[in-house]
Amino acid sequence: MAKKRNYKREYEKYHKKKKQKKRRAQRNKSRRKLLKSGRVRKYDKKDVHHKDRNTKNTSSKNLRVTSRKYNRSRNS
Repeated sequence: MAKKRNYKREYEKYHKKKKQKKRRAQRNKSRRKLLKSGRVRKYDKKDVHHKDRNTKNTSSKNLRVTSRKYNRSRNS
């Protein structure tokens, strides 16, 4: 049987850190940018892919819309 995830511990050790919060905010900013331009919609089950894998680079040329499966398998 698989071990259950301890989400509270995971948040404390990783997601709570200042650096990770900043990176998450940058990813959210990219998503909002594409929402505003009409390239993605809420609940469309699509991800915003950064071509150069740099979440700080939010230029339109660096962003594209991909499926969740494609984006999450490429960035892992």
